Amino acid sequence: MPRVALATYDPGERPSKDRDLPVLVRELRAAGADAVGVPWDDTGTDWGGFDLVVIRSTWDYSWRAGEFVGWAQKVAAATRLANPAEVVRWNTDKRYLGDLASAGVPVVPTRYLAPGDAPDLPGDHEYVVKPASGAGARYAARYTPAGHDTAVRHLGRMHEEGLTAMVQPYLAGIDFSGERALQFFGGRFLHASRKGAVLAPGTAFDADKVAHPDLVPWSPTRDELAVAERALAAVPEAAELLYARVDIVDGEDGRAMLMELELVEPNLFLDLHPGSVAAVRDAILAAAG
Repeated sequence: MPRVALATYDPGERPSKDRDLPVLVRELRAAGADAVGVPWDDTGTDWGGFDLVVIRSTWDYSWRAGEFVGWAQKVAAATRLANPAEVVRWNTDKRYLGDLASAGVPVVPTRYLAPGDAPDLPGDHEYVVKPASGAGARYAARYTPAGHDTAVRHLGRMHEEGLTAMVQPYLAGIDFSGERALQFFGGRFLHASRKGAVLAPGTAFDADKVAHPDLVPWSPTRDELAVAERALAAVPEAAELLYARVDIVDGEDGRAMLMELELVEPNLFLDLHPGSVAAVRDAILAAAG
């Protein structure tokens, strides 16, 4: 009987936002595994007592990225961690986009402004500012050149907190074709979803946002699958990936481009794709064996 921990976050008194977790725990137990969901920062957990620790919904990690990466390294030293600690370290800092661009993956053009850098912001097109370590559109906002002063204050707030900012052009195609999330599990394509635009004009960077608005199932195009496969092939330690989500948008020429590559704690959207539950369960059991 393999022992499997599904690492999550502590929601406190509120219900957990992870609707996949109870489904996976139930399915793994029904298949004979000793499976449990455990907050990643639970200090009383003996992670070495598990055959496999799967990072599932550690959705508060971006506030403590350094601590989280340290936790991943400690767990990986004690047992098998999916995804591997080095992949986690690489993927928690969105400067990985530069690595993928250098490898020939079509990536949304990105500049980085670290604390101490001048607020060099676009003056001729709409753009997005967000942290290089972030999740769920935290501290992300969309600006026109007319909003320069607000964007500078946004940068100042992030820099005060020690965060490096990303600056990307806002791709207008997102307002029409949305973002497509292609999910892979156990080395195979699992399913895809499409969501609407997350960043509405004028929404404050520190306002709460719906991370996956208007989510629907999606059949990916050949172009989207090709970009996803190129991105995954360029990941360090790619052979060890248990899961991945590749977020795709349309570039100005209408071709698919990588927005983000989620290798740490992507939502699987199993409630939207119930037919994928068995494949995820079996891949976890195979990894635990």
